[in-house]
Amino acid sequence: MILLILSMMVLPLPAFILDLLFTFNIALSIMVLLVAMFTQRTLEFAAFPTILLFTTLLRLALNVASTRIILMEGHTGAAAAGKVVEAFGHFLVGGNFAIGIVVFVILVIINFMVITKGAGRIAEVGARFVLDGMPGKQMAIDADLNAGLIGEDEAKKRRSEVTQEADFYGSMDGASKFVRGDAIAGILIMVINVVGGLLVGVLQLA
Repeated sequence: MILLILSMMVLPLPAFILDLLFTFNIALSIMVLLVAMFTQRTLEFAAFPTILLFTTLLRLALNVASTRIILMEGHTGAAAAGKVVEAFGHFLVGGNFAIGIVVFVILVIINFMVITKGAGRIAEVGARFVLDGMPGKQMAIDADLNAGLIGEDEAKKRRSEVTQEADFYGSMDGASKFVRGDAIAGILIMVINVVGGLLVGVLQLA
């Protein structure tokens, strides 16, 4: 799967493939959101950090692939990058490019300054508290075992859960930093799109 994502960054993709990948990415994001909302315990969705990294890589690959096809085929019309990109463009811009730019800048600021930064801080603090509380939880398990309140198998199970929970929050801390880097890359890609589009349009197609 990683090789497929890397190939998306290198090889040019036709517009209909981009439509399928964008649709898959949106559906996957909604599915992950719903699973995370209805998860009762942390370890029920222990694969969340890995899925987060995968979806972030997929988003970066789609950014690169759509940038390439827009710069190469953008002069042919608004549908050069596929129907999904065209539909989102019409929905966001609404026929007025100035309004579209303002709304897009606001969304970028909200994504970077509020959501990404806040999520990173939450993951960092959560990992710190879980790691700090890990020795106390282990001691409580040992005390219950010595008092005969739980058996050896139950003690092993609880120790394993404590370790898995610490690993989860540590992975989330790392994944949040990866997502923050993705937000920065998204801003840079947006600037490159604008500058590159102007250069291609003025110098090559004029």
